[in-house]
Amino acid sequence: MYFRRSFSRKSYDAIIIGGGHNGLTAAAYLAKAGKKVCVLEKRHVLGGAAVTEEIVPGFRFSRASYLLSLLRPVVLQELNLKKFGLRYHIRNPSSFTPLRNSEKSLLLGMDMRENQREIAQFSQKDAENFPKYEHFISEVVHAFEPLMDYEPIDLHQKFHKILPQLYLLYKTVQPLGLRNAVDFYELMTAPISKIMNKWFESDVLKATLGTDGVIGLAASPMDPGTGYVLLHHVIGGLDEHKGAWGYVFGGMGAVSDSIAKCALSYGAEIHTEKDVKEILIDENQAKGVKLVDGTEIYSKIVLSNATPHVTFNNLVNRTHLPNDFHTSINQIDYTSPVTKINVAVKELPNFLARPNQGKTPLPHHQTTIHMNCESMQIVDDGVKDYRNGEYSKRPVIEMTIPSSVDRTIVDGDGHVVLLFTQYTPFTLSDGPWTEEKKLEYAKHVFAEIDAYAPNFSSSVIGYDILTPPDIQNTFGITGGNIFHGSMGLDQLYITRPVPKYSNYSTPVKSLYLCGSGAHPGGGVTGAPGRLGALRALKNEF
Repeated sequence: MYFRRSFSRKSYDAIIIGGGHNGLTAAAYLAKAGKKVCVLEKRHVLGGAAVTEEIVPGFRFSRASYLLSLLRPVVLQELNLKKFGLRYHIRNPSSFTPLRNSEKSLLLGMDMRENQREIAQFSQKDAENFPKYEHFISEVVHAFEPLMDYEPIDLHQKFHKILPQLYLLYKTVQPLGLRNAVDFYELMTAPISKIMNKWFESDVLKATLGTDGVIGLAASPMDPGTGYVLLHHVIGGLDEHKGAWGYVFGGMGAVSDSIAKCALSYGAEIHTEKDVKEILIDENQAKGVKLVDGTEIYSKIVLSNATPHVTFNNLVNRTHLPNDFHTSINQIDYTSPVTKINVAVKELPNFLARPNQGKTPLPHHQTTIHMNCESMQIVDDGVKDYRNGEYSKRPVIEMTIPSSVDRTIVDGDGHVVLLFTQYTPFTLSDGPWTEEKKLEYAKHVFAEIDAYAPNFSSSVIGYDILTPPDIQNTFGITGGNIFHGSMGLDQLYITRPVPKYSNYSTPVKSLYLCGSGAHPGGGVTGAPGRLGALRALKNEF
């Protein structure tokens, strides 16, 4: 792929700060519309959090984001990403929950009858209820998924101007009906534990499903509002398989690469190792950017893929922002409980619940493997540790093994294991994370995995650990929050990132947001990039 070392011009139609997947998506849409576009990425590698990196020699990790599902079909189709090399494996089964020190486990996938047989090990009643629960969730997803592809209603416009959007919103929710609308309201506002208790009785099923309500969120399943986070995680799908998740061949960096190739095909310029120091503003209008090396580049519009905090506290001079806007920006919650550990191993984990049969990966190796998910009480206990300034004694662990289906990411016979873990504070009670503390935590997580797969620790070749401060410092993601801001109900839709500015525009003319800090939020969706670009095109050209 060709990235320029020097700029072809001094002035562009659009400059995009940040070469993450949303910044690249915005670039592709703007370039496709015939605009001269320049993308500036601080790191040496493109992709932001959707990136593939070889940290341990011979092992290529999806270093931050690690699964594909939420990428909007409209982005995939309009940018023709498969033409530009995007390939993925749709996982089936999709979820494996072994029980600690036990031969029992729960394996779920696309076959409903097989799911019911698995669930019946723990509860016949739950087996009967599971299809009803899935139907309810699918109805909610079907009703609200279209909102991912439209910008939020601007309630500050005159009524007649927002009438078409209000009608669209009505048409979106109307199919739910009164009964489902009440259930949806409960899903959005109640603790996910309450929702799970309403539907099921077996702890392992409730915890397996319920953890989607706290992924990336510094909250317990017993906390109100965790239902929406679950909804956000099941609202996607791949190739008409609703809710399906997949491994991208070549790692998540291949998603960013395919979008970049699309942008390049329309004439966009993409630059790595170009660190933006400030956004140039004249008479309250963005005019370009100044790099750390002093280079100034000019443009008609600027789009920021950085978090709102970075954009408005680091890149925009405070004097250009209204006081109430600046106050609102600084009230955004970026708390994160996530530590990612990328591990190179000699052999597949050998789970007590489903022993290996030679070296060939089995179906459960190709799933998301949930550990310390036997009950929501275990998850809640981990949150209590976190709120006391300690990492969880029994951390929630989501393990994926992409090399079980994609051998392009490994040289030789080993495997890539990705561990998404919670709960880890940004700062520990006894001080900041040190290398010794990070090593201690990694060893602790490995020992926890050994309780399910005793060969794990002894198989480790090397690893890369990213605590919340590491995620912040490596990827520029404020607080290490993978969503660019918590996905609580107070930070969604018309209040994302802040009230009055949920439509990608900002108090500075010609400056727009195009990252996950804007609607519809986090995940590898491409939606904020697309919608930010479309808003800029509508306003400026």
